[in-house]
Amino acid sequence: MSDKMKQRFAYAFGAFGHDAYYVTLSTYFMIFVTSTLFTGADKATEAKYIGLITSLVVGIRLVEIIFDPIIGSIIDNTKSKYGKFKPWLVIGGLVSAVALVIIYTNFFGLAVSQPSLYLGLFAVIFIILDSFYSFKDIAFWSMIPALSNDTAERGTLATFARFGSSLGANGTTALVVPIVAFFTAMTGGKGDESAAGWFWFAIVIAVISAGSAIITAKFSKENNTILRRQEKNEKYSIVDVFKAIFMNDQLMWLAISYMFYAIANVATTGVLMFYFKFVIGRVSEFALVGVISMITGIIAALFPILTRLIPRRYVFILGIILMLLGYTSFLVAGNNIGIITLGLILFYFPQQLIFLSVLMTITDSVEYGQWKNGVRKEAVTLSLRPLLDKLAGAFSNAIVGFVAIAAGMTGSATASDITASGIRTYHLYAFVIPGVLMLVSMIIFIWKITLTEKNHAEIVKELESRYKKDENTKL
Repeated sequence: MSDKMKQRFAYAFGAFGHDAYYVTLSTYFMIFVTSTLFTGADKATEAKYIGLITSLVVGIRLVEIIFDPIIGSIIDNTKSKYGKFKPWLVIGGLVSAVALVIIYTNFFGLAVSQPSLYLGLFAVIFIILDSFYSFKDIAFWSMIPALSNDTAERGTLATFARFGSSLGANGTTALVVPIVAFFTAMTGGKGDESAAGWFWFAIVIAVISAGSAIITAKFSKENNTILRRQEKNEKYSIVDVFKAIFMNDQLMWLAISYMFYAIANVATTGVLMFYFKFVIGRVSEFALVGVISMITGIIAALFPILTRLIPRRYVFILGIILMLLGYTSFLVAGNNIGIITLGLILFYFPQQLIFLSVLMTITDSVEYGQWKNGVRKEAVTLSLRPLLDKLAGAFSNAIVGFVAIAAGMTGSATASDITASGIRTYHLYAFVIPGVLMLVSMIIFIWKITLTEKNHAEIVKELESRYKKDENTKL
């Protein structure tokens, strides 16, 4: 196997572990909190501390968002014999993996016996987790422009990565219920879930996440191209870091468009388990979500083929339209599993294509910013996408906690306990509002994004000509 193929597969495996971790943190952690963390406490106490945990998670993630571009700047200015990305990929992967396991515990019973102390300790651990996860996240996705200048090869790398991401995130969705149930039974618990079951689930994901980060670091190689040689390793003030972002108009408009999409997407995926558990009362069939999303995720392999036939902007637009049809299916399905399955296919089928369209445009905006503003900042530029996913993840945590409390979907409640009002509340926050946000995302993308594959190729050619001339002049 060639070094290029090894790099592609290693990057795909890194994405596999990375997204398994992301969905475990952004979706299933709040399921753990609402279902088992405060087992043994009375209903009022349980509701109070679920609300506090939700607020704490959202608050920490929102506050730390402002630091992501600064983290990108730190990575951009890292010098080591391993390059600037690998050290942060490995360190961030190991520390965040350990922290994930810790938050999937009740801190030796403190969550029930001394909940105030638990909250304080949890805040410290979660800040550490979120900080090191950000270093890993930004380092991982920022590697693409460092691995190749060619749009086609970038697309291939991203396609491999997104295929791995799909297997990681959707495989976790498909297996979370059986894994938790298995370890619940192995540790003597009753029913489908227990605190011990969730703890061992977190260990499995942590090992995969840390291991995949190490593999990616081992088999990837940064290219020292003429464009990258122009990147100045110098310290920037916070103002300079954000100025590099805000002066890149294509990056900023894309960020706004993607923000609406990402929040809508996680708002739905974060509470889909509630749909099966409380709305239709068939939680055992929740694995269907993971199976469908995993199978439809294979469509990511078609991205390079599709973008040879049509520009990626049309891939994005078509994807949003399909997801809106998926929301419509969910709203009219009732308990009809056939229509629900159709909704899941329409919802998950285009997700990888939408992500790749956005990721490739953000990646190409590295050279766009270099061409327009004379500044090349790979990690700072690519940090914007993880920043927006973190923002979306924070909203996901908030929505899960809010919906669980507002609709009565907490603790030992069953589908028969949920009122018609509770189901309407669920539909509003899981399908209606996200659908509106996706429509807004599509409108902004159509209106403001002009950086195409053809434009990028012309920009790269012009930059290479400019820098070769400069180097020859110096000689």
